Formats: sequence, structure tokens, C-alpha cells
Amino acid sequence: MTGSLGWDLLIGLGAALLLAWIALIIVLVIVRPRRGLLPEALRLLPDVLRLVRRLAADKTLPRGVRIRLGLLLVYLASPIDLVPDFIPVLGYADDAIVVTAVLRGVVRRAGLAAVRAHWPGTDDGFAAVVRLAGLDRRS
Repeated sequence: MTGSLGWDLLIGLGAALLLAWIALIIVLVIVRPRRGLLPEALRLLPDVLRLVRRLAADKTLPRGVRIRLGLLLVYLASPIDLVPDFIPVLGYADDAIVVTAVLRGVVRRAGLAAVRAHWPGTDDGFAAVVRLAGLDRRS
């Protein structure tokens, strides 16, 4: 392209990262919660974080589930996001969508009862999480 191996490598790497980022954004759009539930998800985020931490520490859950939950905690704690948190609404929306996708996987592998047993919030909050993640259709 440019005739310089260094520049060609840098341009190729940048293009690959951009395509990977676009692909991840498309996946997030596909697994997003139903319309109108995103603000509710953002309000539940503190309880959901405690839930994820409790589930990740539960030795009775399958190892793969605990690993996914641990990776989710690392992602949420990381300052590097798919969409930076300083962007209004969208910055935290990607976190809520990623949490929703992981919770769906946890319920498929561990069951809704395991999630319920570790829920730290109110019954109404748990019902909202079930609706948000579409768990009522998957349990």
C-alpha cells in the first residue's frame, strides 16, 4: 500500500481493530434488551454487580460460568469499553447489554434458581432483571 512495511502494518492493524469494534457493536445491538428497559437496567446496575460477584464466587456453579462472570467483572472494571462511558446514555448502555448477554448464558448453564438464590435486591428488582434479560422465556 504505502511501500513501508511499518506503515502498512499499522494501517492494517488499525483497520482490523476498527472492523472488530464494529462487529462487537453489531452483536451488542442484536442482543440488546427490549425497548424501554434500558433505563431500568441502568438503575439495577449496583444490584446486578453484586449478583455477578456472588455468582462468580459460587463454587457449585460450573467452572465455565464462573470464568465468564469473572471476565465480565474485569470488563466492567476496565476503563477500556466498547463505547466509552463519558458518552451520555450509550456509554453505560454497552455495559448493560454485555451484562444481559452474560446473564442469559448463566441461566442457560446454571438455571434461574441459581441466579435467584444470589440476588441481593428486592423481589421487584429481580422481576425487572428477569424481564430485562428475557430470562422468563428461557428458564
